[in-house]
Amino acid sequence: MSDSSASIHASFTGTLGRFSLDVAFETPMQGITALFGASGCGKSTMLRCIAGLQRLPGRLVVDDDIWQDDESGIFLKPHKRAIGVVFQEASLFPHLAVGKNLLYGARRAERSGVPPAIRADDVIDLLGLGHLLDRDPIALSGGERQRVAVGRALLSQPRLLLMDEPLSSLDQMAKDEILPYLELLHEQLSIPMLYVSHDITEVARLADRMIILSSGEKIAEGPVQDLLERLDLQPETGRFEAGVRLTARVTGHDRNFSVTHLDHHGQAISMPARDLAIGAEVRLRIRARDVSLATKRPEAISIRNILSGTVVEIAQEAGSAFAETLVDIGGGRLRARITCQSVSDLGLAPGTPVYALVKSIAFDRGTLSVAAGPSAVPLEGNHAD
Repeated sequence: MSDSSASIHASFTGTLGRFSLDVAFETPMQGITALFGASGCGKSTMLRCIAGLQRLPGRLVVDDDIWQDDESGIFLKPHKRAIGVVFQEASLFPHLAVGKNLLYGARRAERSGVPPAIRADDVIDLLGLGHLLDRDPIALSGGERQRVAVGRALLSQPRLLLMDEPLSSLDQMAKDEILPYLELLHEQLSIPMLYVSHDITEVARLADRMIILSSGEKIAEGPVQDLLERLDLQPETGRFEAGVRLTARVTGHDRNFSVTHLDHHGQAISMPARDLAIGAEVRLRIRARDVSLATKRPEAISIRNILSGTVVEIAQEAGSAFAETLVDIGGGRLRARITCQSVSDLGLAPGTPVYALVKSIAFDRGTLSVAAGPSAVPLEGNHAD
């Protein structure tokens, strides 16, 4: 297990052609930290510097071990760093079957003398690769290839797993296939991950912490939930997919209507049925465009989720028809993207009591279990509206 006090200190400053990078951060040696930003912001360059594949002036300390310190003349070569790396492309050896591709990572660890903390059988089970061991890489789907690449990286016995946009080359179906496996890695392994992505939905689903980069500089860092609630970061996090993440607990299932019921600090939430155990915690990704506001509790309405709260902040951009609203619902906050006219007509201002309305169907792909529990009973039936 990773020591909760251990951390990664990274600081790099330099130029590559016309691109300049000046980023420093510290993050715990546990969980998933996302390096997030638009293409060309420097996130992959940072990851390559940490891997030792790109050298820029700076300093890198991983759990008190110095991997780079230019003032002291220290620079560990990539093969001397206890890392596993997964790139956008799986880059499997085409002449080796899946099983032998996986064992390549294990043999690398053996040569380094690192005692195996992760067994091959455990990785194969965790990533669902048992039925693929004899296949050639060319016969695999995109999602399967990336799972094998992750497995190979894990079997190198890394202290740190680096992922450089591992899902960016996959279509949505393949992403949906591999995301649950990445969630399992997060839940069941103690290996910290640095995860590069430009997809805010992906980051909200997987990461614990986020470092936002723009034009080679750090804009913000902190827990994902905190940064998603910041309206001032909207230019970096995006408008269309802007939203927040809430944690709720499963309280029951309605088989007749295929609905799962949740509790969020005393407020009820319903969503399309999921195979989740009673008492399990789930994280809900709720987009600002899926939230409406009312100053009176609606009646005779099809929307199932009506959450009472108080307006905390309103951000209106000059010349825009829309306003971003932050609502405290007790134990968490929601963002709502509504028109400026609605803000005026409803008389909204910080401190205004409101009801946040969220359709159950808004929780289509934004939910994941974050705490182990008893096995859930599969549910059948149609999704709720």
